[in-house]
Amino acid sequence: MGYFPLYTDIRHFRILMVGGGAIALRRLKTLQLFHEHITVISPSVCKEIEDMALEGFATWISRSYVPGDLKGFDMVLAATDDREVNHGVFLEARREKILVNISDCKEECSFYFPSVIKDGEIVIGVTSGGADHKKTKQTADRIRSLIWNQKD
Repeated sequence: MGYFPLYTDIRHFRILMVGGGAIALRRLKTLQLFHEHITVISPSVCKEIEDMALEGFATWISRSYVPGDLKGFDMVLAATDDREVNHGVFLEARREKILVNISDCKEECSFYFPSVIKDGEIVIGVTSGGADHKKTKQTADRIRSLIWNQKD
């Protein structure tokens, strides 16, 4: 069986992003469509995430993840380039029953991060269950093209 495509209101979730690079940025940009504030833990972040912190969308904690950091969070995403750190986040999240997405290991995800198409109140999520990111992107691009190029 596959993953159920559940749409849920995350406005009141406390969300943590562990990592500050390109993948973290892409996910933060998508979350920004649905949430007002995210906490980011990373020793360094890209310029765009630093700007998000300066603008008030993110709180950047400038250090590495340590066990216990997930306390009080409802959802966590790990997008570091360190397999050991990502796995540690997964283990803590699973133990604490926190929704978790690990960017480099689909087997350690309790949810997948879809490609999101948003047009006003219409939201479409496209995912291959982590199996084929290229096909997911192509499918999402085709849907975007249909929405924005062929409106009635």
